[in-house]
Amino acid sequence: MLVLTILGFLAEEPLHGYELRTRIAALSGHARPVSDGSLYPAINRLVDKGLVDRRTEAGAAAAPRQVLELTGAGHAELLRRLREPTDTEISDSTQFFAVLAFLSRLPDTAEQHAVLRRRLAFLEAPRSFFQVASRPVRAQDVADPYRQGMFAVAKASSRAERTWLHSILDT
Repeated sequence: MLVLTILGFLAEEPLHGYELRTRIAALSGHARPVSDGSLYPAINRLVDKGLVDRRTEAGAAAAPRQVLELTGAGHAELLRRLREPTDTEISDSTQFFAVLAFLSRLPDTAEQHAVLRRRLAFLEAPRSFFQVASRPVRAQDVADPYRQGMFAVAKASSRAERTWLHSILDT
């Protein structure tokens, strides 16, 4: 997810590392905070692979700052990742939102819709938070009010997302 968000935000415009970190944190920081210890090594790997260029820019009143810019190869990698999200990027809501944030970068609507159909199929598959004797526990069989709350929130969220997905896919 971190690589996808780095590539996605740099596809929008060249950024200083701090600004990139701020944008990534705004997108997913509530669920998965981004630390300098993960961001800058990831940027370095992308630079080493030729997916991101780094140049030094003079600071107005401060030390020179590094500007990060997506290369042609980086743009191609972003499109590949958007076309072919991992199963986890489809099933994990935070990771799927990272995909969704940049999905409009795919120029082909059919490719965008293929990704959305994968998410819809995931949401429509039966699942449960809990299992007893290797069988899923249904919401109506749960007595614990907090677990009932989990089911209620998940059901409402899933319903809203499925409604939105159908509104896009059925047009």
